[in-house]
Amino acid sequence: MTSHQIRQAFLDFFRSKQHLIVPSAPLVAKNDPTLMFNNSGMAQFKDFFLGNGTPPSRRIADTQKCLRVSGKHNDLEDVGFDTYHHTMFEMLGNWSFGDYFKKEAITWAWELLTEVYKLPKDRLYVSVFEGDSKDGVPFDQEAWDLWKPIVGEDRIILGNKKDNFWEMGDTGPCGPCSEIHIDLRPAAEVAEISGKSLVNNDHPQVVEIWNLVFMQFERKADASLVPLPSTHVDTGMGFERLCMAVQNKTSNYDTDVFQNTIQVLETLSAKTYGSGNEPFADIAMRVISDHIRAVAFAITDGQLPSNNKAGYVIRRILRRAVRYGYSYLGFQEPFFYKLVPVLAEQFKDVFTELKAQEDFVTRVILEEEKSFLRTLESGLKRLDTITTTLKQKEINVIAGDEVFELSDTFGFPVDLTALIAREKGFIIDEDGFQDALLQQKTRSRQDAAKEATDWIELRESEGTEFLGYDFEETHSHIVKYRKVKTKTGDEYHIVLDRTPFYAEMGGQVGDTGSLFLSNVTSGEEGQVVQIVDTKKENDLFVHVSRDKNLDEALQHAGIIVAKIDKNRRDKIKANHTATHLMLSSMREVLGTHIGQKGSFLNDEVLRFDFSHFSKVTDEELRQIEDRVNSRIREDIVLEERRNVPIQQALDLGATATFGEKYGDFVRLIIFDPNFSFELCGGTHVSSTGHIGMFKFISEGSVSAGIRRVEAVTGKKALELMRQQEETLNKLKDLLKNPTDLVKAVENLLEERGSLQKKIAQLENEKIQTLKVQLQDKIKKYQTFSLLVEKVDVPSADSLKQLSYELRDQVENLIAVFGADIAGKPQISVFIAENLVQETGLNAGKIVKDLAKEIRGGGGGQPFFATAGGSDVSGLDSALEKAKGLF
Repeated sequence: MTSHQIRQAFLDFFRSKQHLIVPSAPLVAKNDPTLMFNNSGMAQFKDFFLGNGTPPSRRIADTQKCLRVSGKHNDLEDVGFDTYHHTMFEMLGNWSFGDYFKKEAITWAWELLTEVYKLPKDRLYVSVFEGDSKDGVPFDQEAWDLWKPIVGEDRIILGNKKDNFWEMGDTGPCGPCSEIHIDLRPAAEVAEISGKSLVNNDHPQVVEIWNLVFMQFERKADASLVPLPSTHVDTGMGFERLCMAVQNKTSNYDTDVFQNTIQVLETLSAKTYGSGNEPFADIAMRVISDHIRAVAFAITDGQLPSNNKAGYVIRRILRRAVRYGYSYLGFQEPFFYKLVPVLAEQFKDVFTELKAQEDFVTRVILEEEKSFLRTLESGLKRLDTITTTLKQKEINVIAGDEVFELSDTFGFPVDLTALIAREKGFIIDEDGFQDALLQQKTRSRQDAAKEATDWIELRESEGTEFLGYDFEETHSHIVKYRKVKTKTGDEYHIVLDRTPFYAEMGGQVGDTGSLFLSNVTSGEEGQVVQIVDTKKENDLFVHVSRDKNLDEALQHAGIIVAKIDKNRRDKIKANHTATHLMLSSMREVLGTHIGQKGSFLNDEVLRFDFSHFSKVTDEELRQIEDRVNSRIREDIVLEERRNVPIQQALDLGATATFGEKYGDFVRLIIFDPNFSFELCGGTHVSSTGHIGMFKFISEGSVSAGIRRVEAVTGKKALELMRQQEETLNKLKDLLKNPTDLVKAVENLLEERGSLQKKIAQLENEKIQTLKVQLQDKIKKYQTFSLLVEKVDVPSADSLKQLSYELRDQVENLIAVFGADIAGKPQISVFIAENLVQETGLNAGKIVKDLAKEIRGGGGGQPFFATAGGSDVSGLDSALEKAKGLF
């Protein structure tokens, strides 16, 4: 069976068991603060297990794109070195939400594996949970009794809490599980050693292929377990491992899932995969063929490479792949991007979004490759300087902080540093690097620290009913609340049964406003709670308050009035609608390739990221502005359609955003069907005239292939224009009201340029005179010439000029200058480059030490560095200190 047939057989099997087949959620996690990426098949169904929503069916099956590269589930460093770990992978799964339980899950799993896929029964093993006395959870007798007649006792393995008790996180639904493992070793090896003894022992041919999780409990914040009201089934089967088993291979990479990309790499590199001649070339091909999937699908789903959070993870994966190609396959030029078309073709019938964005993804990866190859060159030069200095000092260990600097500053992977170090006869201080890395992670954790208590449940509810499209206030009840400790202080998170507050989503910020409480017993008016934000966490509308001591008032609240800040909401609506008009206008002016790649909308500004590979010119921005403002003046009335079947909406021509997870039914926002026709859950003005005015304030690059514009509307746009008008009037006053303001400024700039040239000429003459005077003060030593002097120069740049001109006249020069420049102390250190190589002296480190005397700091290159400070009286002591350093 091909991989396509294997995947389809799974879906068809569970369709025959009355399961609803649903599409994969985007790889990038949405509305879940605990996840960067969907790392398991159940991630998109989390709300249903938490009781925050109702599933479209009690039985569901799908194939889900997953990514595991950080946190608890991190397979990145194993990828390529073994045959079965991956960053991005597909998880085949079937779910029961309060419907069937262990009997059906076990029976169907065995039926599918042995009767549909024809896997040999004598090569399969299963595990059941042995129990845990600390948690008070007994041995899973029910699962044992179900498996025993199917596989026999000799093929059942007892598993501990680590292997056979699955948890969503520190809190939430959890339960025992049964894993199914397969032994793919040759018959001779099977005869010699039982596969049962190799289960869960990291044997590359004895691997887990399916995990059947039986959700029975909820883990509370105090670590206790309580039974769930109803039980659920959550299964996950690794598609790549299943293909290995069905196709009778000994490696995931030998299946047709990966062979297409590996064959392209063979052609590009002129190396043969699996030949045994170059084992690291094989590792490189496995790394690259895995990583292209993670990077391409993440970009497709809206996550671009960047320097922080999820974007940094994608950049790191991309750079790891490029590094392996550079080191082991001989790729000195970009190559990674050439794999995108192969991947897009392979998955065009499964994950169609990659084929639709093939050109965009290819260009983003190409630009990232070009950038990293330049980084590699810079990092190699820095590493060469480090090893040269160490060699002169007869040291063969590269310090951990320098390894970390290469990684953190230059983006240079630590494994590449270690590899090159070995080639040069050095080792790296791995422990020191890990300490530096741990310190950085600790700082990051402290920055993001958040501690939450368990939810205090006040009444039952199936979720929050959002009424904010139609109402600005509602009569509601508090469903539950919790107290959260954050870095900035304590917060209360409040969930209502119905709310007018829009939760932050789709780029639109959450509403603010007030909750007017009444006492449940007396009915009297109580406390007014200020809501400073509204977020969507999983499928809950969470109203955030920073008011103090709310427990008593919240616990005894009866009917409350939830009221949004209407003035703020109106401004947000204007900005959101203006974004729709702007996108449509952009597609008219710049081309239909324009696609949304991110947005931020509040009551002050609208920010919009979009795919485009060149700067938007001033003329193009004017054309877009004119089109938007023309639509505003037309006062087009909003046409809103709710609960439209998703396919019907797409067939009608609605614009959807790649990377968003839409439900079966969607909301359409239309301002003239021939102009702006989008799927959107945000709030909007009733007609475009309410926007008032639209004005761009900036345009620039965000990353490769992504541009960003910012704009303001309504009163903000008017204020901007008035500020610009005031600025023009002030300029006219300063220039004595010239008839031609532009010409007057041009004349002024021309005059300024002429004066600057004269000043530069005078400064140069002064430096030339000073240079002659200083040559008599140079002290000659056996291996170098030293000049330490306080000088009178007009600028910090003059110190550099003076140093470099003396260098051309004096061999082996070391020059340290101090200067009082407009009351501010400046120090420069120059060391001839040959001395840097021969002695290991470093101007950057020396100037940092001297800067302490002037209460300042500085740095630079090993041969020239500068420092500034605040204490000019310390110049003499700094120069005296410098004399003792050489």
